[in-house]
Amino acid sequence: MFGGMSPSGFDCSGFTSYVYKSFGINLPRTASGQAGVGQPVSESNLAPGDLVLFETYEKGISHVGIYVGNRQFIDASNKGVGFSNLGDNYYRTRYRGARRILN
Repeated sequence: MFGGMSPSGFDCSGFTSYVYKSFGINLPRTASGQAGVGQPVSESNLAPGDLVLFETYEKGISHVGIYVGNRQFIDASNKGVGFSNLGDNYYRTRYRGARRILN
């Protein structure tokens, strides 16, 4: 669902915005906008709460999730909100970086 920003229907950046807003942090509305906030973090230094960024259906950052540890992240897709794995071939080949929003 594109443009979904509530528990009744999220898109990926709507989900990350919603979660961060519950902690008093406003994020840009789009995945590409979220790719420009916070500090870059290497994949080897990922920590829970980091945004993980992917190039999926279009050129540039088009998908985002929240890293939770053990190479797992939570994201929203057309299947709903759920856990995904950075090691899955789909995400491994589309991974473009991560941003740390929380200190």
